[in-house]
This record gives sequence, C-alpha cells and structure tokens, in this order.
Amino acid sequence: MIEKRILPNGITLMSEYLPYVQSAAVGIWVLAGATDESEWDESGGSGSNNGNGAILSGGVPHAAALDCGSAPAGISHLIEHMLFKGTESRSAKEIAEEVDSMGGLVNAFTGKEATCYYIKTLSEHLGDSIELLGDMLLHSVFDEGELAKEKNVVFEEMNMIEDSPEDLGHDLLDESVFAGMPLGNRIIGYKDTVGVVGRAEIDSYMAKRYSAGNIIISVAGSFDIDEVVSRAESAFGEAATGRAPRAQRIAAHSPSFLSRSKDIEQSHIFLGRRGTCLESDDYYAFTLFNGILGGSMSSRLFQKIREEKGLAYSVYSMSNSFVGDGIFMIYAGVGYGSERETVDAIREETERIASGGASADELAKAKEQSKGVYVFGRESTQTRMFATGKNELLLGRVYTPEEVIAGIESVTSDDIARIAASCADLAGYSAVIIGKREMAREDVGL
Repeated sequence: MIEKRILPNGITLMSEYLPYVQSAAVGIWVLAGATDESEWDESGGSGSNNGNGAILSGGVPHAAALDCGSAPAGISHLIEHMLFKGTESRSAKEIAEEVDSMGGLVNAFTGKEATCYYIKTLSEHLGDSIELLGDMLLHSVFDEGELAKEKNVVFEEMNMIEDSPEDLGHDLLDESVFAGMPLGNRIIGYKDTVGVVGRAEIDSYMAKRYSAGNIIISVAGSFDIDEVVSRAESAFGEAATGRAPRAQRIAAHSPSFLSRSKDIEQSHIFLGRRGTCLESDDYYAFTLFNGILGGSMSSRLFQKIREEKGLAYSVYSMSNSFVGDGIFMIYAGVGYGSERETVDAIREETERIASGGASADELAKAKEQSKGVYVFGRESTQTRMFATGKNELLLGRVYTPEEVIAGIESVTSDDIARIAASCADLAGYSAVIIGKREMAREDVGL
C-alpha cells in the first residue's frame, strides 16, 4: 500500500512498504527538466542549413538559433552532474565511498520533465541514504573549478552522442516533432548553452525549480516509516517552501525532413509524429498499437523488415508520452541503398494495419506483453519507487495495479484500428536520415 505524507515545508513523501524484501530504494524527484529551459527560437527559417552538413526543411530549428534566456538548455542535466561533486561536509570521493560503505548503488538521471536522484541500499541504511541525498540537494558547493571540469565531461558526452547515429537521430527527431516547444530541447543541452552556465544561473534556476513544492521523496522497500519520516524532515527541512508552476507551450507539428551525412556504414532512418500524452484516454491503446506494429520481435515491422526482407538488424517503433503531449517514432538501421525499400515496407505495414486492423491473436498477445512488462517491473523496489515518484510529481496521483491492468484489458480492436488510421500516412511524419551521404526526401520515397 502506498502512503502519502506532506512534510512541514511542503515536500511530499510517498512510501510503499514491502515487508518481504531486505532492501529499499529512495528517489528524490524534482520538477526540473528540459521543458523548463529555454525554448527554440525558429529564426533559422525554412530550408536553412545548420552548418553541420545537414539539410533541413520545414523550419526545423537548430542549436545556433537557441534563445538561452535565464535557463539555458542543458542546465537541469548539468546540475544533476554537479550534485555529485561535493557538499559543504562531503567531497565527491566521500559521497561515493559512503554509498559503497552502505552496500548501495547511487545514480541520477535528467529527463524532459523531471530529474531524479536515487539510492538503492540494504534496508538498514535507508535513513543514511535519505540524509546523504538531502545533503547533496541542499548543500552542494558548486565549486567553480569543478563546474569547469564537469562542463568538459558534458561536452564529451555530447561528442559521444554525436558519434552514435541512433542516439543523435532520436535527439534530432525530437527537435523536429516538437519544434517551437520546450519538449524539443535536448536534455543534455548544447555546447553554446551549457557553456554559458555559471553559479548565478545555477542559483537562480535551483531557487525556482528545487523548491519544496516541486520535490517528491519516493521510498519503496522494507523500512520503519517513523524513521523515514524523521530522517526526511531532518535532511530536507531547509528546502525553500513554495512551488514553481510549469508553463506549457504548444505548437503544431509541421512535418519536416533532415538528412545528415556521416562516415558510417549504415543509414539510420527515423520517422516521427505526435503521439499521446500520459493522461490521454488513448494511452493504453497507443501502447498496444506500438507493440503490435514494432514493439517486439514478433511485431509486424520486425517480421517484415528483418525476418522477411533481411533489410535491418535493428528495427522498432516507440511511443513516449509526457504530461501534455507525446511522440510516436519508427526506427530502422539499414544498409546504404536500402533506404527507399525500407520506407516502402514501413508504409506497407502502417497502411495494412490501418485498413485491416489487428487480429484477435495480435491484440491478445500485445496485452499479455504489456501486462508482463508492468508486472515484472513491480518485482523491483527501484522500479516501484520510480513509478510512484514520477506519477505523483507529474500527474498528482499514482495508478493502482488494478487500474493499469484494467486499462490494458479495456483496449479493443476498434481502438487499435482508430490509432492505426491516425498513424498510417507517412506524409504526416517528420523524417531524419543519417547515413553516408545527404539525401533528399524523394530519395527515400517520402
């Protein structure tokens, strides 16, 4: 059973007691992510070239056109890194050693809509884990020398993404599908935006986004709830009160095409369009549609493009949902010269499922797969902590297992047909192609 408590300063504590385990996971969820940073300025215009060997059409913005503002793109991610670099009472090495001495695992991640700092440890060390995370969030020193070094670390992370066509393509597709919206920002930011971040920008951003009303402490595992509450109140008592609202900006998706050349052996094809948001009535239908089309080894795209035609090693579809919007994308990594045949095969499968729907067997299999993923995740204290913290932070509620299973089971073949019809026309997709040479839309049959 999940219990919700509000600490005196307004921080929300969510706890799920699991007496049959010997571990516990604690996560500090903060309403701070790429959507809270500077938005795109579309002054790049239609058909511009971004100076990086990429052809853009449809007004796709690029890094040089960013309006940095008071929250430069990438600041949420940079702060996440810096909270591990030392506090007033602990050095970076001491933070790492303390977690190791507890037999724990510590990590963090930044997303489009939230940042999470978490520790999984033996149950008897949960209180110390909460105290450590509170020290990191409230008493980090942000040493100028460490900040300069960590920027270089982030720049190398950017270089790593640039060297990974699949990772780079996902970022470029987000920028296109969410052009003109904060959701289009890269989580990691850009060298020209991260480079301008100083202590003043960090202090200003954290004063707004890291206030008590924007923080959820999520705990799952075996623990004494009275101790958890006491340690949380002590560790986070100095957090500033208040809650900073999140402003949303919606822009219509205008399908675009981008081609980038790299010295690589494959062509990486990304097709994307708007999907569904977290609270949509179609959330579960979209999830199952994705599973049927390209979400597993038995999916239509995998069977057609890999097993039948042998065009790709990796081919899949993906649905990512956020609070107010979502993205649906299709990916295939294929040999040079096979791009058009692959796109034609994708079109054939999207049109076939739109016209003929999904079979009863396909729908039943997709439901069991979706339920399996959900149930398997619930066997992990860390996954339970993640789900509780994220849902409470972004949606203000936690869905029960009964609600989730019922949502999956409620999807009908008519629902799948309706979703498929809305996703069938590839002309409504933005496209990103990364390969040996730049290509035009006509080269790949779009």
